[in-house]
Amino acid sequence: MSGRVDVKHVPKPWGHETIWALTDRYCGKVLHINAGHALSVQYHNQKDETVHLLSGRLVYWVKVDGEMRDMRLEPGQSFRITPGTVHYMEAITDCDILEVSTPEIDDVVRLQDRYGREGTSAP
Repeated sequence: MSGRVDVKHVPKPWGHETIWALTDRYCGKVLHINAGHALSVQYHNQKDETVHLLSGRLVYWVKVDGEMRDMRLEPGQSFRITPGTVHYMEAITDCDILEVSTPEIDDVVRLQDRYGREGTSAP
């Protein structure tokens, strides 16, 4: 049904995310990563996502041909991650990232995490 939607603010150890859209077909988020922090080294089994760097300086690590490569994004650039691709984001400065994905928001396999959340889908 058309109309206003609830916006959910989710605190994270690296900053926070704002889920501004969640339907059975798509999810829209804004991720705020604090300078010096990083998300988990992770992959998704089903989730397909594209990120767009709104502001800040970000190192975007993506596994290509068996090795993690720096796919650094500048503000205004986007990058798509398909299911099974190992990746993580590391903020050099405070960053704001727009993320649009399929709706499987709990589909996160954490391989490594600075905050002790390996192997879980916990926030």
